[in-house]
Amino acid sequence: MRTVVIGSGAGGLTTASTIRRYNKDMEIVVITKEKYVAYSPCAIPYVIAGEIPSFQDIVMHTPEDYRKNKNIEIITESTVVDIDSENKNVIYYDKDRNKNTLKYDYLVIATGGETFIPPIEGKDLEGVFKVKTIEDGMKIKDYAEKSKSATVIGAGAIGLEMAYALKKLGLKVTVVEMAPQVLPRALDIDMAKIVLKYLKDLGIEVILEKPVSKILGDENNRVKGVVVGEKSYSCDMVVMATGTRPNLELGRKAGCEIGRLAIKVNSKMETSVPNIYAVGDCVETVDFITKQVTLSPFGSTAVRQGKVAGRNIAGIPSEFKPVLNAMVSKIGDLEIGGTGISELRAHQNRLEVVVGKAKALTRARYYPGGKPIYVKLIFDMNKTLIGCQIVGGERVSERIDAMSLGILKGVTCEELVNMEFSYAPPVSMVVDPIVLAAEDAWEKFRKLE
Repeated sequence: MRTVVIGSGAGGLTTASTIRRYNKDMEIVVITKEKYVAYSPCAIPYVIAGEIPSFQDIVMHTPEDYRKNKNIEIITESTVVDIDSENKNVIYYDKDRNKNTLKYDYLVIATGGETFIPPIEGKDLEGVFKVKTIEDGMKIKDYAEKSKSATVIGAGAIGLEMAYALKKLGLKVTVVEMAPQVLPRALDIDMAKIVLKYLKDLGIEVILEKPVSKILGDENNRVKGVVVGEKSYSCDMVVMATGTRPNLELGRKAGCEIGRLAIKVNSKMETSVPNIYAVGDCVETVDFITKQVTLSPFGSTAVRQGKVAGRNIAGIPSEFKPVLNAMVSKIGDLEIGGTGISELRAHQNRLEVVVGKAKALTRARYYPGGKPIYVKLIFDMNKTLIGCQIVGGERVSERIDAMSLGILKGVTCEELVNMEFSYAPPVSMVVDPIVLAAEDAWEKFRKLE
């Protein structure tokens, strides 16, 4: 029996490793376009910023490690061009451009997402970069070290992390975002304003509600500036942090049903084609709050989906549950997190909500080193928690994780008001900021009664 996995990202390699954990005899082959495997793309901005010493530090394992320690074969620098699902064949070209056919019993499509590059004039100039692979990161770092200024297009998490990294290298940085706020997928505008102020205090210029209409080049076809609205801004390089789109080409060739957003899978991560599974950024999933299909382009989601697919292929029943799309990011000294539904998305889905907010400190007010922290909780009219956003100097991630569990378990406003939190002056306040935000919402509910 042979399982072929297409893609060496978090979803693909987790699937392969999970199969091997439960099945020692299955032949497992991973085919990937990339030279490097088992690395974290999320770490790229932190290498560029110098917070991680080198790109080699974010490569956790080599193909040789997988072959030696897990008996998993990884074929690198190779491109799958077709899937014959009727005869269970994968057709690919290896790094020497030789055409090969590989038979499978189970197939896992883990092709991830493709960087979305807007059709901007000048996008092919020297000095324009995307942020997806470790090679992209290496090119950006090398070019940045010879540059004085940069424009980052897109103010999502990767865009802002890249902006900070380039700023830390000493560049003059401008961020351009079409939405009226930074982090439009993760935060409501009131919380995003806290992040915006922090960026401006760092000296990063942020232009909102305007697109980049053109990238300007010099006589050598190198970037020399951008046009935003009616105004030109000079810069030496441009980083496209404009998001990704699911890579669906091979899913279509295999005959898999494509849903509204990506490859359609069931809770076992099975596609509509027998013996073909799909995981990661190329699949659509279900939102826990709205019950609608959504994308969940996070490494944490891909890992969980890979474990589900791997267990099922190995004969261990497992199901993937709807998502909250919990996220966290760190930009300089600021931590940002969100989980569940935002107030804006709630209104877009015609959900009435009550919001509780709090501003507090991360430590007892008398203990040195305490940092501001802002908490926003979103409750439906049944007083059930459905969303949380936190921006602060420290300890954001664990609070987001706690609130994710709370949302999944249907915790209520009153339960949060009375929830028991741990306390010690060096690490927390005697009344946790989450309790303060819940009390704010509880008072609002009382006034509605």
